[in-house]
Amino acid sequence: MKKILELLVCLIHPLAVVLIWLDLTGRDELSGGAKVAWGVLSLFPLVPFVYVLTGGNLW
Repeated sequence: MKKILELLVCLIHPLAVVLIWLDLTGRDELSGGAKVAWGVLSLFPLVPFVYVLTGGNLW
């Protein structure tokens, strides 16, 4: 059960990316380069997947 919950957390990442991109479209204080950088960096779900796949205990 615990592993299923951890993988579910990892699968929520695509929704978070879409929400980040929507938020970036409305951020006028950021330059175009900063928006692109944040948009690209948000694609990498490195931390959750590495944590789960290496056997870390999330809860």
